[in-house]
Amino acid sequence: MTRFHPQSTTICAESDAAEVPRPEYPRPDRDRSERWLNLNGSWDFGARGFAGQITVPFAWESQASGVHRTWLEQGTYRRSVAAPVEWGTARVVLCFGAVHHHAVVRIDGAVVGEHVGGYESFEFDVTDQLVPGQPAELEVVVAAPADKRAIPHGKQRSIPRDDYDGVSFTPTSGIWQTVWLEARGRTYAQSVVLRGDSLTGIDVTVRLAGDTPTAVPVMASVVGSGETLELVADNDGSATGRIELTDPTPWTPEQPHLYQVEVWSGSGEGADRVVATTGLRRFEARGEELYLNGERCYLRGVLDQGYWPDTGLTAPDTPALLHDLQLARDLGFNLVRKHLKLEEPQWLHEADRIGMLVWAEPAGPSRFSPEAAAAFEAQLPAMVERDGNHPSIVIWGLYNEEWGLDWDIPGSQLRARAAADAYHRMRELDDTRLIVENSGWSHVRTDLVDWHYYEPDLGEWKKAMARLASGEQDTFPVRLGPGFTVDKPLYASSDVPRRGLPILNSEYGEGFTSLERAWHLRWETQELRRHDRFAGYVYTEFADVEHEAAGLLDAARRPKDWGGCIPASVNADTVLILDVDPLVAGADIEPPATSFGLDIRVSHHGPSSASGVVYAAWVESGAPIDRMVTAPDARTPRVVAEPFRLSPPATLTVPAHSAPGRLLLWFADPDGRVLARSFLDAAETEPPNRRGARPGEFVGAPVPGLE
Repeated sequence: MTRFHPQSTTICAESDAAEVPRPEYPRPDRDRSERWLNLNGSWDFGARGFAGQITVPFAWESQASGVHRTWLEQGTYRRSVAAPVEWGTARVVLCFGAVHHHAVVRIDGAVVGEHVGGYESFEFDVTDQLVPGQPAELEVVVAAPADKRAIPHGKQRSIPRDDYDGVSFTPTSGIWQTVWLEARGRTYAQSVVLRGDSLTGIDVTVRLAGDTPTAVPVMASVVGSGETLELVADNDGSATGRIELTDPTPWTPEQPHLYQVEVWSGSGEGADRVVATTGLRRFEARGEELYLNGERCYLRGVLDQGYWPDTGLTAPDTPALLHDLQLARDLGFNLVRKHLKLEEPQWLHEADRIGMLVWAEPAGPSRFSPEAAAAFEAQLPAMVERDGNHPSIVIWGLYNEEWGLDWDIPGSQLRARAAADAYHRMRELDDTRLIVENSGWSHVRTDLVDWHYYEPDLGEWKKAMARLASGEQDTFPVRLGPGFTVDKPLYASSDVPRRGLPILNSEYGEGFTSLERAWHLRWETQELRRHDRFAGYVYTEFADVEHEAAGLLDAARRPKDWGGCIPASVNADTVLILDVDPLVAGADIEPPATSFGLDIRVSHHGPSSASGVVYAAWVESGAPIDRMVTAPDARTPRVVAEPFRLSPPATLTVPAHSAPGRLLLWFADPDGRVLARSFLDAAETEPPNRRGARPGEFVGAPVPGLE
């Protein structure tokens, strides 16, 4: 088999790459960067009331696009394009990262294809339309209806407004991911599916397209080791086999080992080459527990909506896109739930590379109809084909909170069937990951029982966690709108067992200010960690989006004022569980006039037991919680915490401290290594001021002067 190795060009553009937005090759996980042409940059653009230039790949609603117009329902993009002369007789493929929502693509006036679906990637073979070296006009006509109720649109705002408009954002319409040309062999790999869940080898499926996709030799080789698989495509243009690895190395968050598989098809000068990436990884449920490569796993996740100021769903640049993953890791999370958005392959590849687990989910419609359910399912094959090779993706989410199902799975067999059908369709497409059919509520067919619960009262939160863990409670109140609160069940079908599936939270968080949110993060997460039955949690959320200020970071990804809280300590493998009913943010307890006993437990999710002593020291208010203290004021007896089992309580005698202050708490092993940190703020509290309240509105203890 003759091979060619053209000079690699990862960043490619018609002129100066620095002038082209998002210049990097957009598919590092399926690499053809040796011969490609970036088409981002300035295009001619016309829409009702606008004629001028638009900057691709930014949505026309965004400032970065140069258009900055909302509720345009159609736009036409045009630019000149030419395949490089040096591509010779290669086949030329025009690729789109994503276009919302319906795209018709023409070259010199002739339609080369159309695509429906605003989040999936798609491509057209344009070999017959583009002669190397000769310019042609590329036109993309995009329809993006304002009425999005029946199309997958996630959190893009719609007219008429969605029921959940209060948590929806500026739409992202038109071309919003990179557009590029690729040179490929005369018969080429249209898709490469790699799966490593055996942990001993890589299952390979290659589907061919081009001149002669049948009876063509296909070779797949592991880069670096040389282990090779030789196949011949069948009459359907598919070749399937398995590369057995002599010394397999699994992919884990701690050691995210990746395998590159070089796939060749055809022979001679027309041969095709692509390098795809995957990892050996098995993620599974065993009863109510989760396992990664046979080791117990606990998910510490954060919800990330993937929005940026001025650019919407499109990251302003690749460093910003990838840095979000490191920020999530710095906050202590080991999983990102990418919410209602198929994130760019560059982001997923970075998650693979650094070892971040991913809960991936598509956008959904907002109102139910058979057409809406069909549109939702129609995007699933493209999602799995594009993203299924990534070892970082361990969970496929589908519907979210019955959006697109009218919040009515319990009352509608038709809507319940739509959720179950989506599950079964996803299971047909990918049998290697766990699937959640309707995140948060009303499960009818799922591999995980997850729930969303927002509760401002920490006392009630603590009780609810205990009831959910014991199985005593399987409903919870959900405020869907002003004066509209419903009790949502976890289970809407007898097909979902009440025991035997992993149960975990996948949305929580409270507080109006950043201080309150950090305070709720500390105490609500503690109560989730108190109960060994839970398999994990997903905090809401990573960063602010427009009017939604629920992030640990602001919209520009800057840390907020957390009042001394260190999220990485809250989300660590090992944490302290304090038997305290906290009062308010900034005053967990009143300054103790006398000493008191504080029971402390340890939740530990390491591979082996942890032992040590919990120490305490009073310091001034606001002192850093990771301050080194050489002379603690108190200590517990030795504590032993077994993996994934809450330790018995150890009592710490806290000395009196009549003034405001901060009680530092740390768990250290016999070598002095600190395994966990926490703290208690002591300050005076007073009843809230409710002067001027209408009769009957005051809640709480009377305030002097209001009687």
